[in-house]
Amino acid sequence: MNLLYTFLLLNIIAFVLIGYDKKQAQNNKRRISEKTLLSFVFIGGTIGSGLGMLTFRHKTVKTSYLLKFWLIVILQLIAIWFYFKR
Repeated sequence: MNLLYTFLLLNIIAFVLIGYDKKQAQNNKRRISEKTLLSFVFIGGTIGSGLGMLTFRHKTVKTSYLLKFWLIVILQLIAIWFYFKR
């Protein structure tokens, strides 16, 4: 159950970070680095980040970010597949 709460928290944080970065971009203020945003995707905030991208229409046309995002998603899916294949 703790793992579920951890993933829920990670996804909420990832979602909020995407929204905050969008607001900062609109106001020409200091932004959250892509490295930080993608780190949350990598450690399990994939769903929250993806929903944040769609909800806030942020990072949806930046090809370099999307390639990294989808590469992480594919690697996560492969890892899950190998885990459950055993």
